Amino acid sequence: MNSTLRFDAATPATRLHVVWDWNGTVKDDLDDHVSALNATLPALGGQPVDRDAYRAKHTVPIPKFYARLLGREITEQEWISSDTAFLEHLRAQPVRVRDGAVELMAGLREAGHTQSLLSLCPHDTLVREVEQAGIGHFFERYEGRTGPSGGTKAAPLAAHLSALGLTDQAHRVLLVGDAVDDADAAHANGALAVLHTGGLHHPAKLAATGHPLTDTLADAVALGLLLAAERHPACV
Repeated sequence: MNSTLRFDAATPATRLHVVWDWNGTVKDDLDDHVSALNATLPALGGQPVDRDAYRAKHTVPIPKFYARLLGREITEQEWISSDTAFLEHLRAQPVRVRDGAVELMAGLREAGHTQSLLSLCPHDTLVREVEQAGIGHFFERYEGRTGPSGGTKAAPLAAHLSALGLTDQAHRVLLVGDAVDDADAAHANGALAVLHTGGLHHPAKLAATGHPLTDTLADAVALGLLLAAERHPACV
């Protein structure tokens, strides 16, 4: 995809703010996550998993993911050690932005919509990777996790929207992600969410939740714009 995607020009009444998820969404890193997980499992007595098993069992908070894989709860120390090893392995991989994402962001910006990026990966890692990818200029704000790992996205999204001055305009916010937690976080904050099938969660698991679901990021944005118009028809 070489040309900028075209969207109808936004007006003050139709302008959306798109919050992008990073891992598994903008960043195309499923294989990196599988590899990083498999690097941590032997120390816990676990067996390597393939992509299908990873996607089928992946959940947030991540300690529950390990519990599903191992058939037992992990201790706090095991979680700290595993998370550290996982992140170190992940940081060593090159940053790959999903095909078409840059053109999609450029099209949204050209149409007058605003964008930001919110991730549960460590903030310093996110900043470094966004800068390496050369896409920071698309975002009003991009931030990762600054507190303990292992949580969900609802509270960070609330803080993110507050920092952007969008707390009272959450009906104009669309979160595009790849995990059930992304949709749950959006709904907890009064925002819309559309998930895509190309990330860290298995498509069948996402479909079973009933959340809006598409196969591509471009389709996710298009559906989000349609849902926003239906949600507030007076704003069309």
